[in-house]
Amino acid sequence: MTEKPSNIYTALASAQLEFGTVRKGATNPAFRSKYADLADVATVVIPTLAEKGVCVLHYITGESLDVMRTEFVHGESGTKIFCDVRLIVSKNDMQGMKSATTYAKRIGLESLSGIAPEDDDGNAAVVAAPKQQPRQQPVQRQEGPD
Repeated sequence: MTEKPSNIYTALASAQLEFGTVRKGATNPAFRSKYADLADVATVVIPTLAEKGVCVLHYITGESLDVMRTEFVHGESGTKIFCDVRLIVSKNDMQGMKSATTYAKRIGLESLSGIAPEDDDGNAAVVAAPKQQPRQQPVQRQEGPD
């Protein structure tokens, strides 16, 4: 039998050793690129945290109700950590609000857990890096009699 984590920090450290890879399972049709959506991130993070006695909460807070809080709470000790992400709503309707809260939840989960989707953007950036032009040496002038 394994020892139970004594607080949120030991639980999170233990979970981080077990988190799997977050796969980019969604496709953005506008850019024809893959990305990890909220479900991709939650599938990796939430079950592992739950095994350590940590629940994940998401709720709107802030003076203007414009912040999505993601909170990890260790049930046995009551210790918790949280991440606040300001909601930026591009359209003033429910679809705009849902989009903003979904992004904020994903950002909160990634930030608190320390996980990141598999990185293919970094490799693409290296391949697409512009070639540097060789530096030209400054022209030196010699002074002498006219």
